[in-house]
Amino acid sequence: MEEYKIPLIAVVGPTASGKTSLAVEICKRYNAEAVSCDSMQIYKGMDIATAKPTAEEMQGIPHHLIGFVNPDETFSVAKYCETAKGIIRDIHGIGKTAVLVGGTGLYYSSLTDNIEFLPEETDFEYREFLKKRAKKEGAGVLLEELHSIDPEAAQQLHINNLGRIIRALEIHHTTGKTKTVQNEESRKIPSPFRTTAICLDARDRQFLYDRINKRVDIMLENGLLEEARAFFESPLGRTAKQAIGYKELNPYFSGEKSLDECIENLKMQTRRYAKRQLTWFRRDEKIKFLYIDDYTSAHELVEAACEIIERSVADEG
Repeated sequence: MEEYKIPLIAVVGPTASGKTSLAVEICKRYNAEAVSCDSMQIYKGMDIATAKPTAEEMQGIPHHLIGFVNPDETFSVAKYCETAKGIIRDIHGIGKTAVLVGGTGLYYSSLTDNIEFLPEETDFEYREFLKKRAKKEGAGVLLEELHSIDPEAAQQLHINNLGRIIRALEIHHTTGKTKTVQNEESRKIPSPFRTTAICLDARDRQFLYDRINKRVDIMLENGLLEEARAFFESPLGRTAKQAIGYKELNPYFSGEKSLDECIENLKMQTRRYAKRQLTWFRRDEKIKFLYIDDYTSAHELVEAACEIIERSVADEG
């Protein structure tokens, strides 16, 4: 007999694509609760920069894993998966469905593919050596080195993501195995979930970019500058200060750049982040794509999403 899998619906995609709105409508339709899949919305106080859903946007639908970690704490993907699995099981236990919603590809894939996280081998001396090299020679040199050792892992990393580049090199140094090999070995246990995943995208890239630019403008109107300044002046939260929406405004607070320059850079970095998000989700053939510029109304988009969900249920049945 085939092992029973917990049904899970996921709404993923780039920033400003309308994930929260669609997920809430799906929750209302299927008696479901939302579970965040966002690596920055987990932090307390980071409300505007991370576009946390407001009470009005939630429409009474319970949302889990939002604003429960202090900004000065580190929260690993392993911890996220452990916590999210428990919540999804609890939601299923009360006869409801969980709707995973967010744009952090690493969180999504690790959870739905049931990645088994091995105890971390840490070589602090080697890590410091790599950090010094990056400072002296540039992160690009380390990324090139990773390309020669583990091209698949290197291809997935952005040059600005120095922490993950160093970690991938450290894994190979301490274990003799590449991160890619470790990832393959970590997928041996089947997922406990039967996931129906929908990714929101736009056929016209400029359509999405216009939404992103408008989102940033609204964030600024809602007090992003004040929120970012509070984190800039705080001694806490190294992770928080690296969030898109904060670090781009730091040069304004330190007097290095004008506010307009920083806002333009924030919009550009957010667009680039959206591109990286889509690259991640496109690699997963199990995800179904819906293009938001194909629909003239939110209702049409919801109906298209529900059709995918119903078809998935029918196929499984």
